[in-house]
Amino acid sequence: MTNGHSAATGKSTGGDDESRSERINREVIELINELRVALVGVQVLFAFLLAVPFAQGFQDVTSFQKTLFFGVLCSTAISSALLVAPSAYHRINFRSKDKEQMLRTSNGLMIGGLTFLALSITGSVALIADYLYSSTMTIVSAIVGLLLFAGLWFVLPVLRRDPEVQTDGD
Repeated sequence: MTNGHSAATGKSTGGDDESRSERINREVIELINELRVALVGVQVLFAFLLAVPFAQGFQDVTSFQKTLFFGVLCSTAISSALLVAPSAYHRINFRSKDKEQMLRTSNGLMIGGLTFLALSITGSVALIADYLYSSTMTIVSAIVGLLLFAGLWFVLPVLRRDPEVQTDGD
């Protein structure tokens, strides 16, 4: 057993060895590490999108492509705001001694940020498909992207939840 997890299965051992305070501290560290991964993706996508309108050939895009581009840009900005918000929340409230509330709020912000990131990536792929191919490829790529992100980022984690683990606190 390592850090409250079975070495053989990777599953939680029930937390008997972990106090509530230790669990909250561990979950905050896990959240921070997850945010680090997601933030890199949203920052790279946002930087790329900010440069696109200044590239040669952008003036040749269709009205639909311009609208889709702006929607993707806005979705990426919203994702960025939601994914950075836990840092601002923590910085403003770090001495309030309510780490569990901060964790719950930050968790919701991160899920929202990931949702908008999934929409942004899917929209970016659909935009490129529309620019390079046809409206059929745009629709197919958008559907595949939405199914892929929804399945991997949201459905799979919910299906893999351990029914014995209580998620609403102790």
